[in-house]
Amino acid sequence: MRAGPFYFGRVLMQKNSVFLRGAMGVLCLAVSPLSIAASCCGGGNASTLVLPKAGQHMIDVSFDWEAYDGFWNQNGETRNDPQGAELAQQRLNIGYAFRLADNWQASVILPVVHNDNDYPGVQASNTALGDATLSVWYETFDQITCVWQVNTLADLKPAIYLGSSLVIPTGLSAYSDDADNSFETTGKGFYRWDANLIVEKTVYPWTVNFQAAYGQHFERPVNREFGNAIEPYDVKLGDRRFLSASLAYTHFMEDLDSLTMSLALSDLNQAKGEINGVRDDNSGFEKRSVALTTSYSSTDQSWILKATWSHAIDKDDWGENFPISDIFTLGVSYVFR
Repeated sequence: MRAGPFYFGRVLMQKNSVFLRGAMGVLCLAVSPLSIAASCCGGGNASTLVLPKAGQHMIDVSFDWEAYDGFWNQNGETRNDPQGAELAQQRLNIGYAFRLADNWQASVILPVVHNDNDYPGVQASNTALGDATLSVWYETFDQITCVWQVNTLADLKPAIYLGSSLVIPTGLSAYSDDADNSFETTGKGFYRWDANLIVEKTVYPWTVNFQAAYGQHFERPVNREFGNAIEPYDVKLGDRRFLSASLAYTHFMEDLDSLTMSLALSDLNQAKGEINGVRDDNSGFEKRSVALTTSYSSTDQSWILKATWSHAIDKDDWGENFPISDIFTLGVSYVFR
């Protein structure tokens, strides 16, 4: 997802160009928790795609609808959108994962983004590609670690994934000629490299999952904003940190199809960036959210259906310099074995 267009709507009203340039750096693609047990079933979402241990290929398609409802200011205080503002974004995420070797896998995710925004004085509606994500994962385990009961210490061994991701700025950004204003942006305009970690353990019917990611943006030169030539400057977004913990319960039906319910709490934080090597105090953000997910898996775990509601916690000090939104996601995965 990206920083909400209402945020940039406020920024565009500012006369200070340095503030404007710094604010453009808060665009971010957030990671939401895996919706099902990765080591047993695999699964996907807008920026994380994990192939099941027994799978060779996987196609994943999901649709996000994000509705914005206020924001946190730079002091962590919640604020309402202006009267009459109606802001939303939809994303169609198309992903493909494939096995490279016994314990290695890779994936690519490309979103198609539609903006539909009505902000006082500005109306914008457009569709374009978002930022693509390329990932490589190493599985530290040789066998599926899901168990029905714990008899030995070895049964407590978790599934651990170590990953590396590269976000590629294929979307429209403030520095794109094809975006006329901030309400039409579909990406950040920056490359970012992430180091990823997933630790998961399933003792049926319960699964616990922990995720962490640390990302660094690549500095880039800028000489245009929304197609207009400007005095050149260099921008570097701050380092990005993501943490998530979830608990899931799986119910097996008579035909051995399964239904999984999960609850996750996540924290997304990006440090302040730099403009021409000087810290930009108007950048950086933080967001905390909870997510409820229902997942259905066929008996052979070839088909996986997912539905998620992610809710930003609308309270003071639970975010900073970031939009408050609800994200509704529907997705389907098919695994080739």
